[in-house]
Amino acid sequence: MAWIVLVASGVLEAVWATALGKSHGLSRPLPTAVFLVGLALSMTGLSYALRTVPVGTGYAVWVGIGAVLTATYAMVFAGESTSVLKVLLLAGIIGCVAGLKLVQ
Repeated sequence: MAWIVLVASGVLEAVWATALGKSHGLSRPLPTAVFLVGLALSMTGLSYALRTVPVGTGYAVWVGIGAVLTATYAMVFAGESTSVLKVLLLAGIIGCVAGLKLVQ
């Protein structure tokens, strides 16, 4: 169960990071609300998962999921540049996150 919560919390990290960018310095109410709710839920889930998952592994997985999803969203929907090298580096993060789960 902890791993499922950890993955969901990583997804929520991407949600709050994206909302933070769209909030324009917390000046737009809807993205600011999404940021605050996403942040609270993501941190709560991470805290729950870290009861069972080692902190180093859990944090790395959480950050990795959030980073890959945030970067992918930005490339697909927000006009951020895309390159083969970027995609390969993001795939490397995914591989490392999967590897951490395998050796855990």
